[in-house]
Amino acid sequence: MPLHKDYKRCITALVLTLCPLFAVHAAEPYPTKPVRLLVGFSAGGANDLVGRIVAAKLSSRMNQPVVIDNRAGAGGNIAHEIATKATPDGYTMVLASVTSLAMSPGLLGKVPYDPVADFSFVAQLVEASSLLSVHPSIPVKTLAEFVSRAKQQPGSLNVANPGTGSIAHLSFELFKTTAGIRVVNVPYKGGGPAVIDVLSGQVGSLVSVISTGVPHIKAGRLRGLAISSLARSPILPEVPTIAESGYPGFEANGWLGLAFPAKTPTAIVNRLQQDALAVMALPDLREQLQNAGLEPSVKDGAAFKRYVQAELVKWTKLIKESNVKAD
Repeated sequence: MPLHKDYKRCITALVLTLCPLFAVHAAEPYPTKPVRLLVGFSAGGANDLVGRIVAAKLSSRMNQPVVIDNRAGAGGNIAHEIATKATPDGYTMVLASVTSLAMSPGLLGKVPYDPVADFSFVAQLVEASSLLSVHPSIPVKTLAEFVSRAKQQPGSLNVANPGTGSIAHLSFELFKTTAGIRVVNVPYKGGGPAVIDVLSGQVGSLVSVISTGVPHIKAGRLRGLAISSLARSPILPEVPTIAESGYPGFEANGWLGLAFPAKTPTAIVNRLQQDALAVMALPDLREQLQNAGLEPSVKDGAAFKRYVQAELVKWTKLIKESNVKAD
């Protein structure tokens, strides 16, 4: 039976009325609610520091809170796995790290995610070198003395690190292989807990990202022996590099960036990339990072993805050749 003309006109009017509302809803600007930033290490460490500094600036720019969610454990892999299983709607991202994306696959043989295919890369943020330091009660003042003692008394030195598979841990493992020494590895769930035990004297030595050790070295609570970058750090110019301490060419830097789960809409990835690049250009943010011993090193999403792929090959090769194993 044909519809009555008045009824048809009502249906048409209703559709014409609702269509603009649907269009407005579909075009609703991102974000409309808080964005979660997963950090794979506990509060107090360098990863957490970078996450919080960047999140604060992003929150202001995006007009929505960027909330830190610390998920420590497995060298950051837990946070990355959670990210890959999150709904790809732009409201969960991860502080992507060299440990989880470039080191863990070689260290563990297998991780519960694809370090490239399971992520939509937004931007690289910083690079960081690792720092070897000792409690003042340990009678070594140089890297050469540390190595000498380790060789004379194998296994007598305990070295705390932020976690198995962290950049600090693997940088030092590679140095151990290079120097031919044997020490006791003491992993923690983050840089904060590790430094607390070293400051209290429960563990004699610490390998950490440089930002974790800087304030304690400046205060005289720790003694810096060497850093893993090729050049000295402007924030700790008195501490030599491993390369200039008898191991030419030695270099092992970490990096952090932002990534969404794979299949996050391109428009959202591009929006976040634009915001991330903008906040990383802010002089006060760059100063905050540099004062903590972290070097701003910015790449857009495409360049960051290529870098992750290259770093994955590099670290997998180095781990295999150096026979580094997870504890």
